Amino acid sequence: MPFPVDKIYIEETEKELDVIFPPNFKTKMEKENGGEIEVQGEYFDLHPFFDKSDKKRINRTCNHIALETKNAKEWDNFPSNGIAIASDGCGNLLLLIHNGDKKLQDTIHFWDHETGEITPVANSI
Repeated sequence: MPFPVDKIYIEETEKELDVIFPPNFKTKMEKENGGEIEVQGEYFDLHPFFDKSDKKRINRTCNHIALETKNAKEWDNFPSNGIAIASDGCGNLLLLIHNGDKKLQDTIHFWDHETGEITPVANSI
């Protein structure tokens, strides 16, 4: 179940990953840190920002964006400019990407873990 997250945890993740999340994404996640998203008829679990405010939130956010991105970067075909924001539970991910300037774009991309193909699937969260 998603719940709000303090901006400080978003900022910590931005520093850790050396990126800036889009304002719309940050606003949505501040209100509901995680949850589910439907994209083109498929459901994905949104990775939350790691919330260290208490034991319950640590437990609920252990599959956080920074960790899931680091794990995804172990795949040979994961894009170096990608940040994993959601998973379909079968290895495929939704990504935010940047063009080398560290500012993640609003566009959400589908990454196929088998082929490495990246496809835009939504204009924003």
